[in-house]
Amino acid sequence: MQVSNITASILDVACDVLIVNLFEGVKSPGGATGAVDRALGGQISEIIEREGFEGKLGQVMTVRTGGAIPARAVVVAGLGKAEKFDRGAVRKASAAAARRAAEMKASKVATILHGAGIGGMPARQSAQATVEGAIIGTYRFVAYKSEPDGHDIAELVIVDNDASKFADAEAGAARGRIAAEAVNRARDLINSPANEVTPSCLADYARRLASEAGLDVTVLEREDIEKLGMGAFASVAKGSAQPPKFIVLTYTPPAPSDRTCAIVGKGITFDSGGLSLKDGSSMATMKDDMSGAAAVLTAMGAIAEIRPPVKVMAIVAATENMPGGRATRPGDIVRAMNGKTIEVENTDAEGRLTLADAVSYAVREGADEIVDLATLTGACVVALGRGMSGLFCNDPSLESRLLACGKASGDLLWPLPIFDDYFENIKSDVADMKNTGGREGSAIAGALLIREFAEGKPWAHLDIAGPAYIDKDNGLVGKGGAGAGVRLLIEYLCGPA
Repeated sequence: MQVSNITASILDVACDVLIVNLFEGVKSPGGATGAVDRALGGQISEIIEREGFEGKLGQVMTVRTGGAIPARAVVVAGLGKAEKFDRGAVRKASAAAARRAAEMKASKVATILHGAGIGGMPARQSAQATVEGAIIGTYRFVAYKSEPDGHDIAELVIVDNDASKFADAEAGAARGRIAAEAVNRARDLINSPANEVTPSCLADYARRLASEAGLDVTVLEREDIEKLGMGAFASVAKGSAQPPKFIVLTYTPPAPSDRTCAIVGKGITFDSGGLSLKDGSSMATMKDDMSGAAAVLTAMGAIAEIRPPVKVMAIVAATENMPGGRATRPGDIVRAMNGKTIEVENTDAEGRLTLADAVSYAVREGADEIVDLATLTGACVVALGRGMSGLFCNDPSLESRLLACGKASGDLLWPLPIFDDYFENIKSDVADMKNTGGREGSAIAGALLIREFAEGKPWAHLDIAGPAYIDKDNGLVGKGGAGAGVRLLIEYLCGPA
């Protein structure tokens, strides 16, 4: 979707669909919506009165213009209650309106800045959220359909008649496009089948991205992985016929930086559970177990385009977890890159093993701060549902920054405790630790194990198991891979637009 900004009266913009808005409970439209209503002879007010359009968040109505203005049709998007209005509401309202425009087979869509007038939202934030909503909300995964259905909007134009807002709105719209396109690229990777998105596929994706975006890339093969002593990661890969890949993408800023951030994504391209085999129902969507990897790889494309002043390493230990003849057995002991040993009690707790070596590698390469993203535990889904990720962190400053970034980006986080007493649950009689700690506090147990490999560096673990793959539309993202964490990483590493 092409995105542009213009300073003009919305009554003068030629387009297929013009999007305006309305707060919940408003009976007589004001501002830009009021101007359109008057130009259309009061049709919007009439529909509010006759059909009971309430302006609830996600609600839309369509008005034909009959040539009264250059737009073929007008879509009115409900913004919800004024007292609950925020960037999340803008994203959902914009998504709902853009979907309606796509259903109408609109090619060129123009929209006002949602909430930048009556709602009091800064133009930059409004433009970013509006564009994110339109692009993320109209995503369709049709790569494997012989006859793709639906329609794509070709052009989105942000319109405001106040020239003083133009620069901020343009900057916000540009950031929104970059972030939303990165989210949708992550969704493509997650939604694609595991017979296509293998560890080698992720490595090839990283190589192409590096070539296109000017990043440095390193891909370690099985022999390299074993030579570096990554016994934890290598143990997970043993059961698969697919070769593992240890992928490192590096962004170096234009000016020298004294800060290096590592973002680490869990890259299990299919998780059968290994010899601790999952049942059929829980295995059906396990192509999504590389959602953390998808997030860090696609975020790197956005980072290369935005060019923040900090060095960034994206690290993915990519493999399948399969029950082959060479697979790791329950009871086996593996040695990670930093020399610590782990007893494998359950081969379905494999993500923390791959992350152990990936985090160790980040420490070895001089990362000052480490953030890992992983679809790690069902326990986190039970605790927090599908609307947010669990945040475990050993550094108060990093934690507060990530929480703020989550709120700003819409990738919501909720802090969970790293309770040191629970480390007793993962102590092993025969090794330094074991990879499970029982059902109680199991999300904490996973975080505690990964923390052992951060070597005291500021580190955060994001358990994205809930929002990574959703089974119904949430108003912004449709069913399937959600691209959880992408917008958060961009906000964290690049700051606001």
